[in-house]
Amino acid sequence: MAGELKNAEKVLSHAEKPFTAIMGGAKVSDKILIIEQLMNKVDHLIIGGGMAYTFIKAQGGEIGNSLCESDKLDLALDILQKATAKGVKIHLPVDSVNGDKFDKDAKTNVTDIRKIESGWLGLDIGPVSAAAFAEVIKDSKTILWNGPMGVFEMPAFESGTKTVAEAIVAATAKGAFSLIGGGDSAAAINQFNMADKVSYVSTGGGALLEYIEGKELPGVKMVNEANEN
Repeated sequence: MAGELKNAEKVLSHAEKPFTAIMGGAKVSDKILIIEQLMNKVDHLIIGGGMAYTFIKAQGGEIGNSLCESDKLDLALDILQKATAKGVKIHLPVDSVNGDKFDKDAKTNVTDIRKIESGWLGLDIGPVSAAAFAEVIKDSKTILWNGPMGVFEMPAFESGTKTVAEAIVAATAKGAFSLIGGGDSAAAINQFNMADKVSYVSTGGGALLEYIEGKELPGVKMVNEANEN
């Protein structure tokens, strides 16, 4: 617990600039609190994974059968507006690796993320997006990664997540501090055998994220009280 706190604080209170947060996973709603907290701290916010399609749809894009939280379109636009107001650079995917079904043996194609045809669903960021994200990450001094860029468990849709992981490793090798925020991100970094090449991989998962969101956790309270006594 002490290690988790120390590394979370390094990101929250002592982040060297440029500070980049990489948010992925399925839903905007799962990440809204952490995004709002980080908006006051980060220079770059990279958005990938399933949640990216809600942002694309909110901006008028055609996303086919891709995952979308239709009741969160206004929220996505609000996040984009807040980022602009705070001078945070948001990076959204521009291309998408799509499947004709959610399956490891799906037929695939790569399209403009705003022009996914009906019957296809986006399952990974495309190569142009992955390369652009990697450039931002490699120039960062502090990196927080939470959530994959696609369905990395399936080989056909792992490339975006792997490219991001490789960029984090490269930045870390140049002296950046990189915190991998548990859950699927930790699973991905382990799958690619890169866990020993980043600064810290959280094993607390949800608890670390709740701490970053600003919630008081019982374990944290106990550690703090023990330190005071």
